Amino acid sequence: MAKKPLLEFNQNGIYCAQGDFYIDPWRPVKDAVITHGHSDHAKWGHQKYLAHTLSREILYHRLGQISLETMDYGESRIKNGVKITFYPAGHIPGSAQIKVEYQGEIWVVSGDYKTEDDGICTPFEPVKCHSFISECTFGMPVYKWQPQAEVFKGINEWWQQKQNEGKTSVLAGYSLGKAQRILQNLDLNIGKVFTHGVIHNSNEALIRNGIELNPTTLITVLTTKEELKGNIVICPPSAIGTPWMRKMNPYSFGYCSGWMAIRGAKRRRAADRGFVLSDHADWDGLISAIKATECDTVYLTHGYTASFSRYLSEIGYDAREAKTLYGNEEENEAEEAKGENL
Repeated sequence: MAKKPLLEFNQNGIYCAQGDFYIDPWRPVKDAVITHGHSDHAKWGHQKYLAHTLSREILYHRLGQISLETMDYGESRIKNGVKITFYPAGHIPGSAQIKVEYQGEIWVVSGDYKTEDDGICTPFEPVKCHSFISECTFGMPVYKWQPQAEVFKGINEWWQQKQNEGKTSVLAGYSLGKAQRILQNLDLNIGKVFTHGVIHNSNEALIRNGIELNPTTLITVLTTKEELKGNIVICPPSAIGTPWMRKMNPYSFGYCSGWMAIRGAKRRRAADRGFVLSDHADWDGLISAIKATECDTVYLTHGYTASFSRYLSEIGYDAREAKTLYGNEEENEAEEAKGENL
């Protein structure tokens, strides 16, 4: 009889039967191991949570007073004989790959990841395994990122230009991960950084967790257009097109996303400028990460799963598509932002 795999996909998430725990479950379970704090991976309703130490305050902020245990990279826990170890994923602060070991069999669940060192996350660390569960959000050859320094050179030049024109620069990016990456790479000699309430709340949670961030000013009902003029505002995508934006006039709107690599994406988001900046691995990053694991089998959870699995099969991997509920951070963030200072 064929040996049962150490991890399997069921209606609740990625399940380890031997350890009786789930990784990033999307329905309420007894015991959940969490890769990172984005809402498609960290859901409310589990009885127990295990996550990285730097995810602690974000999880409390987003999910309330849950039953949460945390550990650092390289630390391990044993659940019913199954060894669980966290390794850096490089996606956002506190993001972890989950290494699961039992009787010589090793699986790694990557969650979401990127391979470029962004200066704020602990850089991605490949982990050798037999089976690797990977995202492929940008698993097409068209998605190849420029070095971060080049992207932020463009962002800072755009801000300076808009300041010279007497406009406020409004830059959209996900509130957890992307916003902080933007913040830490802006040229603060140009002006001040203002934030939307959703960004501010994420920043405050990360600061409580010991992460140092550059200074920002929260936009409130008392903030005037004159205060904002010439400065830069970081907001979540969910704020675009809402009455909140009226306070920014006159403004120029920029959008930070990997999707900006595709012709027409900027127009669909009504942006004046699109900056190709992603917290996910690009085509080359995905392939290099998978090769570095020296795995035999790859399970693809979300993104271009069909085409990317075909490519991996062609170069010698046992590549399989897995049906999950992980996906678009932008849509999930829009749900989270309802009622938060919009």
